[in-house]
Amino acid sequence: MPISDPSAWRAWLETMAKADSVLDSLADPADPQARAETHRLLFAALATGYQTAFADADRPDFVPSVSSVLNTVGVNPDFIYGAARIDGGGVYRLSGQRGDGVFVFIDLVAGGLGPMEQLGPSVGMIDLDACTLGPDGAFDILVGGERPDGHAGDWFPLDPRAVTIGLRHAYYDWGMGRDLRIAIERVDRPVGGAPMPAAEIVHRLDRLSAFVERYAGFALGYGQQQRAQGFVNRLEYDDWAGRGGVAGQHYYQGIFRLEPGEAMIIDTAMPDQVRYWNVQLNDPLWNTIDWINHQSSLNGGQAVLDSDGRFRAVIAIDDPGVPNWLDPAGRLEGSLMLRWTGASSGPEPLLKIVPAAKIRAHLPSDTPVVTPEQRDEALRRRRRGAQWRRRW
Repeated sequence: MPISDPSAWRAWLETMAKADSVLDSLADPADPQARAETHRLLFAALATGYQTAFADADRPDFVPSVSSVLNTVGVNPDFIYGAARIDGGGVYRLSGQRGDGVFVFIDLVAGGLGPMEQLGPSVGMIDLDACTLGPDGAFDILVGGERPDGHAGDWFPLDPRAVTIGLRHAYYDWGMGRDLRIAIERVDRPVGGAPMPAAEIVHRLDRLSAFVERYAGFALGYGQQQRAQGFVNRLEYDDWAGRGGVAGQHYYQGIFRLEPGEAMIIDTAMPDQVRYWNVQLNDPLWNTIDWINHQSSLNGGQAVLDSDGRFRAVIAIDDPGVPNWLDPAGRLEGSLMLRWTGASSGPEPLLKIVPAAKIRAHLPSDTPVVTPEQRDEALRRRRRGAQWRRRW
């Protein structure tokens, strides 16, 4: 688009208006609730895209394009995410303090889910726990170029295809302990620089306006594909390789669909060893269900294992009075994901539909009872913890 075109704003609005076509991907395009929520997703796509649309590989910064507010594309409630634009031919320094989370993964990616790139594969992974850490968890890492002469610290090569560094910091006990502190800087270029040229701004706004349809289509396509393949009340295995997943994870995902008066029991063995695991519920548009005000997810630090060592959870509209209730926030349908990270195996969960009034008949007899008062206090602790921790 010409820089001086006075109709530029109108053209961008017209491009974004085409995103309305994604409503045809809904299970029921005539459902007014689904249409309203999809229109909200379109605005979220615009907000998400803006976070990285003007990222600069010479002046990188970790930006949280998903969060408890922009809870799109199945964001994990236990993760703090960040993404920084990089140049695969550059040299970067990562420094800070690890914090007390379960892990910090730094993913070098030949792509990304933003306006300026397409999804691409991981071309390198840095596990901060495999790096040199000081007594307080301090780290100082070089990425890219050649290892400097005499450099005794951590250095990692950088694949020339890399355009994004993705950051995931996992927490079990929300709001407790120290958060990750991290900074990124390019060291083979001087700090500073001229303002972005007008032509480049226009180019990026062109990409951002088109991104709304692409991002929303990606989100809606997730559930549409699972429904088409018959993964309703059953799970598929997916490693999400090349599409933003963490290398080496086991993912199980599918659609849960209940009738009024029904509940679903999730039942799985546990790996002998597992570094991190969680299960979460998403709405039909692949937005993670509000995890601050609902127990819509559980992780390895929150879940209660049964006396036989298995994990069992219940998806039910009304509180069934069991520790591992997964609250769909009034929804009879949505998506379900369970992931094992750093696990010795990837057990496949079993799903079973049962009458909501007879849930306990399908659980071990020693399953604890959670009273309404206990649930209220647990939800209040959850809500406080979710706000105490760093979110963006």
